[in-house]
Amino acid sequence: MPRGVRTQRPPPPTASREWRRRGRGEHVTERGVRLLARNSLLNLLGQLVPMTVAVVTVPALIGQMGTDRFAILTLAWMTIGYFGLFDLGLGLALTQALASRREGESAEERSAMTWTALGLMAALGAAAMLALTLVAPWLVERALNIPAALRTECLHAMYLLALSLPCVIVTSGLRGSLEAYHRFDLVNAIRLPLGTLMYLGPLLVLPFSVSLVPIVALLVLLRVLAFAAHLKVCRRHVPELRGAFALRPALVVPLVRLGSWTTISNVVSPLMVYLDRFVIGALLPVAAVAYYVTPYDLVTKLWLIPAALNGAFFPALAESIARDRRRAVELFEHASRAVFVLIFPAVLLLTAFAPEVLRLWIGDEFARAGAGVLRWLGVGVLVNCIAQVAFAVIQGGRRPDLTAKVHMMEFPLYVAALWMLVRTYGITGAAMAWTLRVAVDAVVLLGIADWILGISGAVWRRTAPMMAAALVTLAGAASVEGLAHRALICSGAALCLLVGGWMGLLRPAERALILSAVRARRW
Repeated sequence: MPRGVRTQRPPPPTASREWRRRGRGEHVTERGVRLLARNSLLNLLGQLVPMTVAVVTVPALIGQMGTDRFAILTLAWMTIGYFGLFDLGLGLALTQALASRREGESAEERSAMTWTALGLMAALGAAAMLALTLVAPWLVERALNIPAALRTECLHAMYLLALSLPCVIVTSGLRGSLEAYHRFDLVNAIRLPLGTLMYLGPLLVLPFSVSLVPIVALLVLLRVLAFAAHLKVCRRHVPELRGAFALRPALVVPLVRLGSWTTISNVVSPLMVYLDRFVIGALLPVAAVAYYVTPYDLVTKLWLIPAALNGAFFPALAESIARDRRRAVELFEHASRAVFVLIFPAVLLLTAFAPEVLRLWIGDEFARAGAGVLRWLGVGVLVNCIAQVAFAVIQGGRRPDLTAKVHMMEFPLYVAALWMLVRTYGITGAAMAWTLRVAVDAVVLLGIADWILGISGAVWRRTAPMMAAALVTLAGAASVEGLAHRALICSGAALCLLVGGWMGLLRPAERALILSAVRARRW
C-alpha cells in the first residue's frame, strides 16, 4: 500500500497478543492454541446451527410453498451468495491487510485504506444491483423455466434481491475487519441468528402469504439489519473505523489488484463445482443428476470443518507470514493436523459404509446408484480439506494470483476429463474426475504453500505420509465386501489414529495442553 507520513504504529490487537508472545522465544502458545480452538468452534457453531435449521425447515417450506415457489426461493438464496463475488475479493484482501499490519503504516494510513476498501465495495455493490436489475427480466422470461403464473411474482422478488446487494457486499468487508482482529465471537453472534432467520423467516411469513414477494422482502430486511449490526460493532471494536469516513483514490488500484485475483478463483471455482451436474444432465438421463447430487451434498457437508478452522486461522497466518515465518509454519501444521483428525474418521465411515448410509437415508435405489459416487467423493473431500489449509497460506501470503492461475489452468483439463469419464463410467466417472481434479489441485497448492513458507519441502515430508496412510486405509475399507470386515478395518483404523495421532501427529506441547484441558474439564 502507498505510504504517507509515518507515525508510531498502533499496538497489535489484544487478541493477537493472546496467541503470540514476543520477546520470550515462544511461538504458538498454549493460550494462543486455546484462542484459535475457540474461534474455530465459534465458526463451526455459526455455520452448523443454520444448517441444522435448514434440514428441519426445508420440508415444511416445500410442503407449504409448493415445489415451484421453493425452487425460486433457493435461487434467491443462491443469487445473494453468488453476486457477493462482485466484491472483487476485497473482503479477504482487507482481512489480510489489517491482520498483517506492515511496518511503517500509520493509523491514518490504515484507516484510509479500510474506508477506501469499504467505499469501493459499496460502489461495486451498486454495480451488482444495477446488473441484476437489468438481467432480471431475461432470467425470468427466458433463462429460467418459470411457470407463467409465477413470473410477475418472481420478477418483483428479483428486484427486491437487487436492492440488498450493496449491503451484502459491504457486510463482507466489515466482517473481514472483525476477523482481522480475531473477533469471531462478534462475527458469529451476528451470523448465527441471521443464518437461522434466513430459513425460519419464510416460515413466519407463510401463515399470511405464500407469495415470494413478502418472503424475499423479509430476507432483504435481514441483510440490511446484518449490515447495520456489523457496522455498529466495527465502529466500536475496529480502530480503523472509529474515525471519520475518508477515501484515498491512490489506494484503489492496489486494493483492486490484490482482490481481483481472488475474484477469479471465486468465479472459476464455483463453475468447476457445478459443472459436473450439467455434464451429467447433458450426457445421461436427467435422473442421474439426483443420484449424483445426493451423495455429493452429503459428503461435502464436511467442508464446514475446514471452513470454520481456516476462518479462525487466516488472520493469524496473515500476520505471521508478514512477521515470523517460523510461527506461520507452526500454525500451518496445527491447522493441517486438526483438519485431518476431524475429517478422516467421518470420511472413513462414509467410504466404508457408503451403501448402508445411502440405503438408510434415501433407499435401495440410491444405494445402488450412488455408493461408488460417495466413496470417490469421500476421498476427494479429504484431500481437498487439507488443500484448503494450503489455500489459506497462499492467500495470507498475499499471492492470490497464484491460486487464480492454477484454477484457470485446471478448468479446461477438468472439463475434458469430466466429459470423457462421464461418457465411460457414468456418474461414478464424474466423481472420479472431481476427485482427480482436487488431488492435482492439492499437490500444486501444497507446493506453493511450501514455497511461500520457505521450508524446503517440509510440507511434503509432513503431509505425504499422513495422506498416503489415509488413502490406503480408505481403499481397503471400500474394497472389502463383508460388513463385519469393513467394521473391523474401521475399528483398526480408529485405534491407529488414536495411538498414532497421539504420538505422531501431536507434539509434546499439544499433548500436554490436551491433558491439562481434560484435567480441568474444559477446552
